[in-house]
Amino acid sequence: MSVNIQLEWTPNPSTLKYVVDQRLLSSGAVNFTQREEAEKKSPLARKLMDIQGVTAVMIGLNFVTVTKGEQGEWDELNDAVMSTLDSHLGANEPVVDEAAVAASRANPAEGGSIEQRIREILDAEIRPAVAQDGGDITLDRFENGIVYLHMQGSCSGCPSSTATLKMGIEGRLREIIPEVTEVVAV
Repeated sequence: MSVNIQLEWTPNPSTLKYVVDQRLLSSGAVNFTQREEAEKKSPLARKLMDIQGVTAVMIGLNFVTVTKGEQGEWDELNDAVMSTLDSHLGANEPVVDEAAVAASRANPAEGGSIEQRIREILDAEIRPAVAQDGGDITLDRFENGIVYLHMQGSCSGCPSSTATLKMGIEGRLREIIPEVTEVVAV
């Protein structure tokens, strides 16, 4: 079975987005920056991280973003990534271990109502927008008026992520939730 893969550039010059014609996750996104974590949770991410020069992989609903380090050159990496995606997805191999991913997402201390409101805004407005650029943003915690966010995929290390964080996300959260005084990346 052949897989339709479309390459998209992201605002981060070190990250490319590969959009595929099939669903990869049931919801959200999962980010891998360590091969050991990928080995436990995602056969696809493990294979992609085995490609020399790949430093991070994020799997979204119907896309994969791949981040390269200083050693990698896109001309060579892109061919290997496309081939890996095509062979893995074309063979209908599992993308992630859903149970392992769900266990790592479980957050027994969901936090107060402010954290819940922040999550709702992130999920409804912000995450879909950054996913279009191959990224994801998740809440780490809310403490003393400060929202701590994880920047993932193409958002991690992107030159324009600071502007997005401060002018976009911080502005929107402060507009809706007066208790928010600042937004920072962790």
